[in-house]
Amino acid sequence: MAVARKALGKGIDALIPAAPREAKGEALRIPIKLIATNPYQPRKISGQEISELAASIKEHGMLQPILVRRKGTSYQLLVGSRRLKAAELAGLAEIPAIIRKATDRQMLALALVENLQREDLNPIEAALAYRKLVDEFGMSQEDVAKVVGKDRSTVANTLRLLGLPRKARKLLEEDRITEGHARALLQISSVSLVDKLCDRIVADGLTVRAVEQIARSAAKVKMPQRRKRKDAIAEAAEELISEKLGIKVRVVRSRKGGKIELRYANEDELNRLLEWFRSR
Repeated sequence: MAVARKALGKGIDALIPAAPREAKGEALRIPIKLIATNPYQPRKISGQEISELAASIKEHGMLQPILVRRKGTSYQLLVGSRRLKAAELAGLAEIPAIIRKATDRQMLALALVENLQREDLNPIEAALAYRKLVDEFGMSQEDVAKVVGKDRSTVANTLRLLGLPRKARKLLEEDRITEGHARALLQISSVSLVDKLCDRIVADGLTVRAVEQIARSAAKVKMPQRRKRKDAIAEAAEELISEKLGIKVRVVRSRKGGKIELRYANEDELNRLLEWFRSR
């Protein structure tokens, strides 16, 4: 129980800080029939998962309160969709709940953060959720990392997976290639080579190390005069813009000005980039 609360606790407190009374963990018992689900919750919960938790609740009771907000004379769920469904299945009439104030935007953010706690969440789902927190809520990667209780580098590396070509991305979503394979494939600029390697990974069980070696070999072929010494300002600009947009960026400076190149890997990434600019 304590572990589950800790996993999501940072995200909750960062998005909707607790009032003094709530910070002490005081909970009310609220009739389940008065609690509506979070309409923004994208999480799909299996029947078996709910049944197992319901059995635990029958035996041990509800150990952890849910979070709700007031909605007129009733309530709306903020966090705890799994516990609410299980409590209802277990036949409970009331459930312990902590009341907090939250806007609709905060409810959406909380739903995204709670969804990120799923054990069966694949890397692409996580990356899309991180991207939504960045694009729709104006969070930096550092902010997202604090909210979900991860290192910033973990968030950054996960976001980079959205730059995979379509075939590799689909295979990663289907758990047919690993995240290690995906990171190695990101080092390869040729989409056709990535597609061929994906086929070999699936058919022949090509290892991550083998893909990394192929990626290094492919990079050496095109590297000769590619990288001249780059000044610190250009490098810093590339890192900042890349972090904000989640794509590869190249900044070229000269005495008379310069240029910024935004590189997208596939149509999905281009559409996401266009949506980002339209929202600004």
